[in-house]
Amino acid sequence: MKKKEIRQEKVLHYLVEEFIASNEPVASKLLCEKYVKNSSPATIRIDLNQLEKENYIYQPHTSAGRIPTISGYRRYINNLAQILRKESYDKADLLRSILIKHYKDTAVALHYMMQLLARETDQLSFVAEPEVSNGYLEKLEVFKIGSQKLLFVVSLDSGLDKTVILRYDHDMTEQQLKALVRYVNDEYVGHRIYDIQTKYLEDAEMKITQENKILRLFLDELHNAFNEISSYYIHFDGNISFLEQPEFDDKKSILTFLGFIQRQDYLINLMQKYPASNPYNILMGEDLGQPNMINYTLIFARYEIFGIPGYLGILGPNRMNYRKNIPIIRDVARIITNTTKRGMVVLDNDRN
Repeated sequence: MKKKEIRQEKVLHYLVEEFIASNEPVASKLLCEKYVKNSSPATIRIDLNQLEKENYIYQPHTSAGRIPTISGYRRYINNLAQILRKESYDKADLLRSILIKHYKDTAVALHYMMQLLARETDQLSFVAEPEVSNGYLEKLEVFKIGSQKLLFVVSLDSGLDKTVILRYDHDMTEQQLKALVRYVNDEYVGHRIYDIQTKYLEDAEMKITQENKILRLFLDELHNAFNEISSYYIHFDGNISFLEQPEFDDKKSILTFLGFIQRQDYLINLMQKYPASNPYNILMGEDLGQPNMINYTLIFARYEIFGIPGYLGILGPNRMNYRKNIPIIRDVARIITNTTKRGMVVLDNDRN
């Protein structure tokens, strides 16, 4: 990279960080005096003009300083990637202690995580957890459809029925299937789906002998079925202090933002489009798919708690502290996943 290009990267970096901190258009004089002290104001103005031509910054009105565009934020975040890999959230031990303390009531643990995200980022935080997991099994029915497919019908005490079709690559007679379904209903009706997934099925599989292989395989498929039918419910932090930001200084902005977060199915579908392997995802502007949300950013990560997947993150204005917020969200999700393995709590979490 040429010397001029390196300097322009620095100018963009400092401009974005100064705007995030001050919420004021950034002038060339300030950049020169505060950040790029070995360059003249004239040189910095040339850099700013070039960055503006490339649509990384813009001037809101004549004689004002510049502010970053969405493309500018994206370039800034992309350039942060190497730095963020080396940074980690400094309260990892606190998170593990919360998870271990509340491992029997994960709803409480996740609530604490959500509060922590809101407090640390000053944005609207959320946790999306499977809604079905909190329901109680009323009845299970399973039907063979074709030679290697099973239709699971899970009925909950709330009256909700969920169905899923899974491929089954093992020989099983109708009589065996009826016996397996009868066993599950006798053992698990009246229990919460989450408890069946994370405790009872795990306990049962540990006790099953090798001779009863078909039961073990069926219980594995039952666990997969519960994962497949799990629709999500998003819990948002109740603290509205994030509305004190300048971006919410008018009623229209507040109503637009609040209207967007009420569309839970849309948000879940949006997050599910991104690979589970991503340590975190950042959606801003047009990524959110709504023209009236062009000035907002969603940062989220996928977690697994005792093997059950969910999402957590924050939603706020584009002008936010990415350098601080990204590692928090990434690491909270990773710590939840690594600390709560399926059916167990890991006391000494790896730090990779």
